[in-house]
Amino acid sequence: MGLGETLLAGLLVMVLAVALLSNALVLLCCAYSSKLRTRASGVLLVNLSLGHLLLAALDMPFTLLGVMRGRPPSAPGACQAIGFLDTFLASNAALSVAALSADQWLAVGFPLRYAGRLRPRDAGLLLGCAWGQSLVFSVAALGCSWLGYSSAFASCSLRLPPEPERPAAFTATLHAMGFALPLAVLCLTSLRVHRVARSHCQRMDIVTMKALMLLADLHPSVRQRCLIQQKRRRHRATRKIGISIASFLICFAPYVVTRLAELAPFVTVNAHWGILSKCLTYSKAAADPFTYSLLRRSFRQVLARMARRLLKRTPRPASTHNSSLDLASMVQQVLKRTPHPASTHNSSLDAENDSCLQQTH
Repeated sequence: MGLGETLLAGLLVMVLAVALLSNALVLLCCAYSSKLRTRASGVLLVNLSLGHLLLAALDMPFTLLGVMRGRPPSAPGACQAIGFLDTFLASNAALSVAALSADQWLAVGFPLRYAGRLRPRDAGLLLGCAWGQSLVFSVAALGCSWLGYSSAFASCSLRLPPEPERPAAFTATLHAMGFALPLAVLCLTSLRVHRVARSHCQRMDIVTMKALMLLADLHPSVRQRCLIQQKRRRHRATRKIGISIASFLICFAPYVVTRLAELAPFVTVNAHWGILSKCLTYSKAAADPFTYSLLRRSFRQVLARMARRLLKRTPRPASTHNSSLDLASMVQQVLKRTPHPASTHNSSLDAENDSCLQQTH
């Protein structure tokens, strides 16, 4: 292995470890808390994390071996099975992200009717459609013998047959339904969520400015702090939505563009670039648990309860009793202070404005 292969292998090992740990934590939190797994969003998150966990456990190790050895698995039929899983899980992950974006838009745009509009049974039907679409493309690629080892990507996935038989239409349709459609849904729902968040921020800004005008004897430092929090609140939803869309594009766009460019007969994909684009696709499995789950307040609370329960059950000497309690309180304080994605619900905006106004008294 050269220096480039060594760096790419190290990057892949890091992504693999983070993906396994983070997605396992999400599934553990959902199994521990009945409140998380009984929501429609919880069903979507379990599906997303389970798909990412299978991708990290069954697909990434073979790509790592391909980077290190430069050849496909020696077992007969293994590469076709891995390519089937790769096509199915990658398409299912993109569609699950689109479903989560639609769920967020329903929760923000229709908070009072959200429970009746999207129930866990409806989320299951939505996921059934995503699985069906992913399964159709995977079975079609397997049946047409388009799955195999691709040396340009060091992985078992779609491979190019001889030029007259290249599946150009199939590849374009696969990436249109597995990348362009989820991206369009993500952008549309994010735009709707941003509009609702902006209207909420404007409403809270009016309340804050009226309160500051009425309190004429307010200390200048408190007034300045309120104005700073008001400015942060304006840009918080935009920043979080931008991160969500940017992560989707950064992780999937290089691989999709490379795959489409590969169909041209005069294009030869560089092996280092192909492996890097594949690693970026895998990095989505490591980023999604933090974007959609672990940094949210509900998941952090569940993690704190799990940590306290684990520390209470761990046998320890009497001399270390106080230190263990201090460790549990430190874990709880760290989880409480961790910044979490901004929510556009009325409750979070009201709580933040109230905390700012309470400092005036």
